[in-house]
Amino acid sequence: MTFLRDTWAEVNLDAIEWNVKKMREFLSDDVQIMAVVKANAYGHGDLEVAETALESGASMVAVAILDEAIALRKKGIKAPILVLGASRPEDAPLAAAHDISVTVFQAGWLVKAERHLGIHPLKIHIKCDTGMGRLGVLSFSELNELVQMVKQSPQFIWEGIYTHFATADQIDERYFQKQLTMFDSWMEQLDEKPSMIHASNSAAAMKQDSKKFNAIRMGISMYGLSPSPEIKPFLPFELKPALSLYTKIVHVKRVEKGSAISYGNTYVAEQGEWIATLPIGYADGWIRKNQGKDVSLEGIRVPIVGRVCMDQCMIKLPDYYPEGTKVCLIGEVVTIDEVAERLDTINYEVACMISSRVPRIFIKNNQRKAVKNIILDQTP
Repeated sequence: MTFLRDTWAEVNLDAIEWNVKKMREFLSDDVQIMAVVKANAYGHGDLEVAETALESGASMVAVAILDEAIALRKKGIKAPILVLGASRPEDAPLAAAHDISVTVFQAGWLVKAERHLGIHPLKIHIKCDTGMGRLGVLSFSELNELVQMVKQSPQFIWEGIYTHFATADQIDERYFQKQLTMFDSWMEQLDEKPSMIHASNSAAAMKQDSKKFNAIRMGISMYGLSPSPEIKPFLPFELKPALSLYTKIVHVKRVEKGSAISYGNTYVAEQGEWIATLPIGYADGWIRKNQGKDVSLEGIRVPIVGRVCMDQCMIKLPDYYPEGTKVCLIGEVVTIDEVAERLDTINYEVACMISSRVPRIFIKNNQRKAVKNIILDQTP
């Protein structure tokens, strides 16, 4: 595959491998790793990350929606897949036919899904809402009702049960412990338990006794990023960021004092300056709020000047640099955490924002192994 623009993201699969193996070493042997590859693996590439994670110690993968799960099946992923979000009951036969596990949290959903199911039974994970306020049953009686319905029907296989922590990435553990205590209580009351019980995301897995349950969901840490700046200093092992974002200078010009740059004339040169144009903009996920912030030019910080356009932005050079000079927007000098801080968001969102029209180059064993572009596939 090839791509036809001078903007690309590099995904270091060696870093993914490192992070998963470090988590595998940190956990008890009987605790499974579920690699979370939703949202195109947080913008990193779902197939490539899933394959690497499974080779490195994960035993299954998780996604947000059924579409993502089926896409992975079609790409050749044979490992167990769990859909963490809501699925439509009429799509239950499709999930069952592809051997995909789904999340259930409503009795009515089971009734409707059972009507649609045929020869293939559906694997179920029941979700408990212990304080996240998103999806899940809200009481043990509601949970027990779902458990009995699943157990009594030959159309369902009760594979797992789980909850999700709202504040595991915070130092203050009071709310986290409140959720954990509630989930523990519900598990103790169950007469029978499924084969898989999971509660810990990356943050909880790295600070909680993971022997408590037999699976964890490894999301943001798999990509080498801390779940939050607050707990970053306390992580139990080193994480290696996998994603870098690059572009190249496509035009260089010398402007005179008083020259305006980009829409709205928000930047006016105070003296003669070298200005370079980069072929990346907010349609690529490099949003307008990056105006005035730094990128890295051969290890030197240089500012973005003027408003970021849909497809381009401009930087102020310390001197003349030729067209074709590589510029690093994320990685090397400017980290994804720095970009997240200046955009008043989290590293998760920065990675997910990089759009599908930005090609991904995958690096494995320190070699550039593959190029993927969702828009342009030049393979004959």
